[in-house]
Amino acid sequence: MHIKQKIYILILLLLPLLCSCIGVATLVDRDLSFHKIAKTAKFKKTYLKTKYFTLAACYRFDKPGEPVNIYIEGDGNAWVSRARLSNNPTPRVPLVLKLAGIDTNANVAYLARPGQYLEQKKINVDSCYWSDKRFSEEVIASMDEAVGELAKLAKTDKINLIGYSGGGAVAVLIAARREDIISLRTIAGNLDIEAVTKYHNVSALAGSLNPIDFAQKIKDLPQRHFIGSKDTIVPAFVAESFVKRMGDKNYYRLTIVEGATHSSGWTARWKELLDYPLGNLQMPSGN
Repeated sequence: MHIKQKIYILILLLLPLLCSCIGVATLVDRDLSFHKIAKTAKFKKTYLKTKYFTLAACYRFDKPGEPVNIYIEGDGNAWVSRARLSNNPTPRVPLVLKLAGIDTNANVAYLARPGQYLEQKKINVDSCYWSDKRFSEEVIASMDEAVGELAKLAKTDKINLIGYSGGGAVAVLIAARREDIISLRTIAGNLDIEAVTKYHNVSALAGSLNPIDFAQKIKDLPQRHFIGSKDTIVPAFVAESFVKRMGDKNYYRLTIVEGATHSSGWTARWKELLDYPLGNLQMPSGN
């Protein structure tokens, strides 16, 4: 056998190992990025053990007893391709953690979703919980439990929920079952999972709760829903149908952010967007 042939065969044999190493490095990079942002924001990382899952979280509580802003992560790296689930849903880009780090509120926390930011060998979470059961009763109950634990750590009974993408759906579903939520904000929120799956012509999330079914239950809660004008993942009609279901026919609770896509255009404007008034059903036209 010629030397060139031997080298070619060796490359073929090592290719799966090389790919595996690249994947591990990518996960390491994501974890390093998490710790770098958390350190800059003076967040403390922790793991919250709930009935169904152990969830990664971090927080900065400078004034215990005052309201806490809790950010809920999106779906993350749930799919490798349209047909193949990821084996680790940790977000490739830590957008939500960055937004939490920008927040200058005295008490701020970040909450990851099941399977995210856990060591690969310790994930031990069925991938269905970042696919068709990502908004299942088990997931929402665990996220709700973790929100409660963070509130206890902050020694407060006043919670502002902020959810991105699928985290917006989680935030709505949590708000619908708690009495201590004083406001709700969503960013590019998937507020009607049935409409979104139909729009993308993908399988329905059969094991999940749909936030739009709970819109009426939170209609009196101060809230604002931000949608990017160039978002092709969760288009504006999704949030529009959600606020309409609450009776907000004039979209007082909806803000279109010009130039923003599903994942870009948010960090530079987040301080400004956080100061936007929280809409209600009685706001005069023009606000």
